Amino acid sequence: MEKGPYSLSCNKLGSGGLEGADADEKEKPCFEKIKPNKYYVVMKGEKLRSLIINNVKADKLKGMLAAKSRSDMLKLWTVRAVALLLMWAVAVQMRLLGAAVGSTVLKLRSSYSLPPARIYKNNGYLMVSSNGGLNQMRSGICDMVAIARYLNVTLIVPELDNTSFWNDHSQFTDIFDVDYFIKSLRDEVKILKELPPAQKKKVESESLFSMPPVSWSNMTYYYNTVLPRIKEHGILHFTKTDARLANNGLPVEVQRLRCRANYRALRFAPDIQATAKKIVHVLRQRGPFLVLHLRYEMDMIAFSGCNEGCNEQEIDELTKMRYAYPWWKEKEIDSEKKRKDGLCPLTPEEVTLALRALDIDRRIQVYIAAGDIYKAEKRMTSLIAAYPNVVKKETLLDPEELKPFQNYSNRMAALDYYVSIESDFFVPSYGGNMAKVVEGHRRFLGYRKTILLDRKVLVDLIDQYKNGTLSWDAFSILVKEAHMNRMGNPAWRSVVRGKPKEEDYFYTNPQECLPQVARPSTNF
Repeated sequence: MEKGPYSLSCNKLGSGGLEGADADEKEKPCFEKIKPNKYYVVMKGEKLRSLIINNVKADKLKGMLAAKSRSDMLKLWTVRAVALLLMWAVAVQMRLLGAAVGSTVLKLRSSYSLPPARIYKNNGYLMVSSNGGLNQMRSGICDMVAIARYLNVTLIVPELDNTSFWNDHSQFTDIFDVDYFIKSLRDEVKILKELPPAQKKKVESESLFSMPPVSWSNMTYYYNTVLPRIKEHGILHFTKTDARLANNGLPVEVQRLRCRANYRALRFAPDIQATAKKIVHVLRQRGPFLVLHLRYEMDMIAFSGCNEGCNEQEIDELTKMRYAYPWWKEKEIDSEKKRKDGLCPLTPEEVTLALRALDIDRRIQVYIAAGDIYKAEKRMTSLIAAYPNVVKKETLLDPEELKPFQNYSNRMAALDYYVSIESDFFVPSYGGNMAKVVEGHRRFLGYRKTILLDRKVLVDLIDQYKNGTLSWDAFSILVKEAHMNRMGNPAWRSVVRGKPKEEDYFYTNPQECLPQVARPSTNF
């Protein structure tokens, strides 16, 4: 006989319907109730109906569960979407709130970071005309701040020298951040950009009392001589500002205000600051760098009368230039004697020998902080051979980036000044104003390494090396020994009574503003 159809129904139930434990319970009755025969399977009618009904219910339940599952998933995704929208909205609100709070805090910090204005009885107005190059004027401006403060007068923002050899017509606002200068010192002295209208009218209608203050003066001179004149005239004009305060013998408060004006208040104008920072960034990306303040421009060589290494044609050219400028008083100069006395700028060749003898790594970048080197194609050969990574601002930046500063010697000098104080090493070849002021600034910033080449010792050792008296090893040892304590170390400023030009310049070593060091012993 043929097999009955009922076995198929049982098989369908076993393969479909409910899942898990419920499915197992339904399968067991099915197989237990079916009793296979040789020809067909026997099953009672009511059991069959129950099985069919159960099977139909299982299919319906399965469909219901599937539908419910889809509905739950839809609800879940809806909840997730709403939650994400809420989180995004909260984040936007927090960001806006943070920006508002941050702006308020920044304004509060900005206002609180600046000191409150000092209130005092104004004794009059001090106008000043700075003279000299950038760093000579810089020092003079700081002296004027201290003088104005202790005479209780109002200082008018100094005008810069536009009549010097460099013929730079930049004004204070072109070089320095004038607003910061005024605000950062307002707790000490009142500074105005120009005279008030009434005083300006007085100057225009009457003659302005002008005078050059006596060089290297102490505060007694300003109290007894200058202050009475300010009170008499209401407005006083200083025609010069260079070296108008003594190096020593001043109250410590005066000295510290000179430092504050120089190292805190005189911040470069934003465009100079940004460009200088970019130069430093480019240099830092490439590795450590040494700034060589190489005073070997044509005007410096002509002015000094030093012609070491120059041929007859070059000496004649430099001499003619020296005679062409009447304010360069010294005309006849013994170049050889001056060099032996250590009074000449070192030549590029002499600097190269000194750096090599001091074991300066030849891979270091050597940044030339100077103008155009005289006969550079010839005189720079040995330096470039010894230190291949010689760079300058013109090689580090695009021409367009330097265009706003070109033809303005003081602005270009400001770029070099900033790079100099940020360098790993600073090496001046001559003791000019920039060399002195940068040395002091680097001391103030934590005694950054400044190699102060002893020109008198060096030229003697170099001559001995060149004529064969000294071997290279002996020469190198002697150069190192001579400069062991000439690296910008903490030291006391030298004092020469009655001869301020022969003692250490205040801005070279502003010891009153630096961590104290032990005084040298006078016991022998």
